[in-house]
Amino acid sequence: MQPTYQPWLPQLHHSPLRCSVSRCSPALLLLFQVSQNCAVFCKSRGGPLRAWKQRWFTYEEKKNQLFYFRTPQDVMPLGQVELCSATFTYPLNAERGTFHIRTPERTFILKAVTQDLMLYWLQQLQMKRWQHRQMSTCPDPTNNNKIEDNFLPVLKSPLGLVGEEAVNASSQRTPFTNMSIKHPLIGIQNSVHSLRKRSSQEWSPSIFYVETPSWTHLSSSNTTTKTVPAASRTPSEPQTPPPALSLTEPTGQVTPVMLRVESRSRRTKTRSSSSMMYLRKDTVSSDRMSRLLQEKQMLVEEVKAQKELVWILHKALEASQLEKRTCAEFLAAKGEQERLELLRHRERQAAELRGQLEKTREEVESAQRSQAQSEAQVVELQEHTRLLEEKNTARQEVIIKLSNQLTDYMLDPPHSCGDDLDFQTLKEQIENLKDDLEAYQTQNRFLNSEIQQLTRLWRTSSEQEKTLMVKCAHLEAGNCQVESRYLNVLRQLQEVKTLDPVQRAAVQKLIEEALNGELKSVRELNIARDHDEYGFKIIPDYEVEDMKLLAKIQALEIRSNNLIHQEGGERPLLARWAQYLAGRLDNDLIPSPELKGLLRAGIPQVYRQQVWRWLVQARTRNIREHLPQRYQQLCEKSRLSPHPACRQIQLDLHRTLTTNQHFSSPTSPTLQQLRQILLAFTWQNPAIGYCQGLNRLAAIALLVLQDEEDAFWCLVAVVEAIMPQDYYTKNLVASQADQRVLKDFLLEKLPRLAAHFEDHNIDVSLITFNWFLVVFVETLPSDILLPLWDAFLYEGTKVIFRYALALFKYKEEDILKICDSVEIYQYLRFFTKTISDSRRLINIAFSVMNPFPGRLLRNRRAFHLERLQGELQELEEQQRQFVTESAMHKDKELDATASEDEDV
Repeated sequence: MQPTYQPWLPQLHHSPLRCSVSRCSPALLLLFQVSQNCAVFCKSRGGPLRAWKQRWFTYEEKKNQLFYFRTPQDVMPLGQVELCSATFTYPLNAERGTFHIRTPERTFILKAVTQDLMLYWLQQLQMKRWQHRQMSTCPDPTNNNKIEDNFLPVLKSPLGLVGEEAVNASSQRTPFTNMSIKHPLIGIQNSVHSLRKRSSQEWSPSIFYVETPSWTHLSSSNTTTKTVPAASRTPSEPQTPPPALSLTEPTGQVTPVMLRVESRSRRTKTRSSSSMMYLRKDTVSSDRMSRLLQEKQMLVEEVKAQKELVWILHKALEASQLEKRTCAEFLAAKGEQERLELLRHRERQAAELRGQLEKTREEVESAQRSQAQSEAQVVELQEHTRLLEEKNTARQEVIIKLSNQLTDYMLDPPHSCGDDLDFQTLKEQIENLKDDLEAYQTQNRFLNSEIQQLTRLWRTSSEQEKTLMVKCAHLEAGNCQVESRYLNVLRQLQEVKTLDPVQRAAVQKLIEEALNGELKSVRELNIARDHDEYGFKIIPDYEVEDMKLLAKIQALEIRSNNLIHQEGGERPLLARWAQYLAGRLDNDLIPSPELKGLLRAGIPQVYRQQVWRWLVQARTRNIREHLPQRYQQLCEKSRLSPHPACRQIQLDLHRTLTTNQHFSSPTSPTLQQLRQILLAFTWQNPAIGYCQGLNRLAAIALLVLQDEEDAFWCLVAVVEAIMPQDYYTKNLVASQADQRVLKDFLLEKLPRLAAHFEDHNIDVSLITFNWFLVVFVETLPSDILLPLWDAFLYEGTKVIFRYALALFKYKEEDILKICDSVEIYQYLRFFTKTISDSRRLINIAFSVMNPFPGRLLRNRRAFHLERLQGELQELEEQQRQFVTESAMHKDKELDATASEDEDV
């Protein structure tokens, strides 16, 4: 079955056009049933000669296409025009009525009979393109958005040139006129269809027009049009359209343009001869008018003064009547009590009136202020008006001067023939320039409408693209989750011991394929970004072969979470931080619940350096104000007097953040900056000097702050202001006390997990001690570590306890499934690097772990610190006793040996 298409709406049924097709690719031929046609003139560009050929158009609504035919009776189209991606314009230098339809594949050059018909076609093509776009994006028939913005006046359908009338009045040509050599097969099919149709219907002759191509010689202009009258015509048939105008004019014939020029010149002479008389009359009438206006103004002011006087007298009369009425009421009172009550009532009224008077005075003052502002604005406007009047006066003087010159020139024109010719030439040029100006204005309005419509289409496409990108991200996240589950299933099957050898071999083969053949999502992630903005490796490397499958699972989970949270979390958080920091300086950040909530959610990478610098300055403000050159002095001292810990620092440099790009090379300048920071700190705090773990703290500060001195003060703030005292001393007393506090919180917040550890004799401090000492550096992925540090620099060590408990809560179910102590220890060593959902971990740390009061933490820390210090004192006392007893025992043995030797 052949598809049928909706006919044109009345705005763009059919109209005869001339078109030329500039082909870039072969056209697609579609078989369809023609509903209505429109005439077309087409210019072929196959050789040195160019000739217009008539073509007929029909519109297909679903795909927003124009099909063109050789005749109205053809079935097969010669080609099609895609309007959905087309732009429309028309050149001014081309023939009149010519316009272009540009598509990505080709350019169609069409020519209408008249300029109005060309504009009509352009308007309707724009409307069809817009309607198709609206229906494709929002197929709501009730949504009839206004698409016209009055850039061009709305044109009506020309009679006889568009619609069925144009089809009925189509011109009959010679058999080879408009014959398409490029489409012989389509021409044969259309001819066969036309013959069949004519054999089944009555023959109805019509008028034929044969239009001469643009390259026809001038001598053939007499025979360019041949008219063959019709044999018979019914009254219902449309009238015959007038013959088309030839492109050349007969010699000696005066064109309409020349007639307009002559008539205008005669009118110009008549106006110039009477201009002087009109100027004199205007001067007299203007003087009289000014006097009348002055008298009128005086009378208006006098009437206004009389009205104000009448209003004042009216108010005085009202006051007198009110006073008379009050006195009459007072005299009419019978007793003293009534008169006293009447006086009290009047006093209350007087008080109310005084209050109203005060309120009225305030309103008057406000009105006066407003009036002063208005007067200032009026003065500004008057000044602006004065400037405009001066400009207008100057322009009028110029106009009068030019008018006088023109009058003198018209009264005493030059008599030379050459000047007359020059004047006529100038007038013709002026008329031509006016016509060009009008044409440019029309073109400008059309291009404005085209630009606005294309802008709307671009915005719609951008919104659709954004929606599709979000959908694509969610689909890719779902795909990553499915692949992750698949690899998890393989990993679990690998651990099942009841599988037969065949099944185990099949599972092992699938695992090898998963390990050897890189998954698409992981490969794309590794190619796009192996490291994050701070140089941390996104996907961790596992040295153990069995952990490589786990690394792929983690990579897929990280990719999935990043895609899901990209639209829903990162962009709103970035907007909130931008709004909070807008118009604030570094020193204007005041501690507040709003800032606390933002820091817990994490700082975007673009603002992290700025906020960290403010947090460090707030922690170290006093010492930096008293010693502004402290860091430079410490660097100079470490250069002149090497510290005993210098050797240990040099050894630890190459073991710092080995997976980070900035510390992986031995010659990296970042390593030299880190060395300088640690050496300066050894002299800043002699009680600590250097402790293993400080290198990691300084490295994180250096990566984020990107400044050596700022990183040094960040290390000072962490060690001396945030962490408890004696946290990094030789005996690490405060660090050990925090481990006991953590066990108490673990028993309180996660009782099942604490009991599980107790049953299998698991000491979590063996794992968590390093967490607290280096604040999770090289323990958590960077996308979790940095938000942890954001909150840690603001809230303190309470954040470390929250995240430690949140990590155990995150993997609680997985840990409870392991019933072997060795496997539990192995799992606890690496499970922190498998955390992929940072949003979930943050929610557990700051929501699920609530309440988490800071006072409780301080009390428990003081309690355990006191007990631990007592235990250490007892231990030291036992050590001293042991040393004393050992020395005494050795002395007795030595004396006994010596006495034995003496006996011998």
